[in-house]
Amino acid sequence: MSKKVLITGASGLLGRAVYKEFVNEGSWEVLGLAFSRCTGKLRKCDITKDEEVKTVMKEFNPSVVIHSAAERKPDDVEQKPDATQKLNISATKVVCQNAAAVGAWVLYISTDYVFEGSSPPYKEDATPNPLNKYGQSKYEGEKVTMEVSQDNSILRVPILYGDIEYLDESAVTTLFQKVTNSSKPCPMSDYERRFPTHCDDIAYVIRQLAEKRIVKIYNDKSIKGVYHWSGDENMTKYDMALVMAEVFSLPSNHIQPDKKPSPGASRPFNSQLSCQRLKDLGIAKNNQFKSKILDVLKPYYKT
Repeated sequence: MSKKVLITGASGLLGRAVYKEFVNEGSWEVLGLAFSRCTGKLRKCDITKDEEVKTVMKEFNPSVVIHSAAERKPDDVEQKPDATQKLNISATKVVCQNAAAVGAWVLYISTDYVFEGSSPPYKEDATPNPLNKYGQSKYEGEKVTMEVSQDNSILRVPILYGDIEYLDESAVTTLFQKVTNSSKPCPMSDYERRFPTHCDDIAYVIRQLAEKRIVKIYNDKSIKGVYHWSGDENMTKYDMALVMAEVFSLPSNHIQPDKKPSPGASRPFNSQLSCQRLKDLGIAKNNQFKSKILDVLKPYYKT
């Protein structure tokens, strides 16, 4: 089978990392789709429109589809239910049905927010019970993905950071703005437990899964169903902010732990993911937060 991968949401935080991972490996033919931020070699495509997706699938004829496009900010989702339904659920069906028509395997990117966070760590076969509309929409997308083909896969991931285009692009890096402003006290969530994960780690895991699924020497058709990947450092946003201050030698006295649940959409307290299925395949990559967050934030630090 040809090594051709199509990536939706290729202009997003994770999508860019996935696109780069496949391109840099060198043996894959790669097509990245984007819409609102379509630049460079990416192809503009509205994945909510069946005819546009059908045209792209027939022309490119991928063997693998990485579906990472999504509305992913929980508080925004609460305010935009119709747009979320269209992108996270309806478009997922469009992508999966058109992928199936050309015989492509789909890997759907989901979230640890499909769990309520009271009984971690969550195994791959744990029953989802989302607390908010974002988690529910992603769970519905999971169900659509597997209804179209039981050979498809789901990869659940936690809070992500990586090579950002602006600080607010990640729920992790946006904290840096408060870290660097020591002129006033700054309450920081010290309640929900998070497992920050670098997008490059997720991208590597995705490519390894794709290789095992379709490359001739592996051609492992047991690569299907649900997988998890996550960093292994248990941190609150307060913990992350303190690390940011430490690596840049900044004062941290103004950062104050807030022990109450975060405002806005309900968040799981601890939705730690068990990653055993990937580990059993010998697939793993974990960059440590302290070293990688320094690299990510350096371009945004003004002395």
